[in-house]
Amino acid sequence: MVQWQLIVKGRVQGVGFRYFTQMKAVQYRINGWVRNREDGSVEILASGKEEELNQFIADIKKGNPFSKVDHVDIQEAAGVECCHSFKIKY
Repeated sequence: MVQWQLIVKGRVQGVGFRYFTQMKAVQYRINGWVRNREDGSVEILASGKEEELNQFIADIKKGNPFSKVDHVDIQEAAGVECCHSFKIKY
């Protein structure tokens, strides 16, 4: 299992991006969470098998039809407590 923190920048708030992220996480069996940040970006903590995480991240970089992803910062999140499912944090 691998765990990554992603910061997604662009038009990603108010366009269904968190719901899209949750649906992709379920599709790829990813655990973790997604939340909006005050600066207009979206933060994701994602944990799963490396191959499935890579597919998940590729979809996140594309975004949903209503979003525009400009950049995704990705870093390893070792030692951060994760979940047994994927949820949207408010």
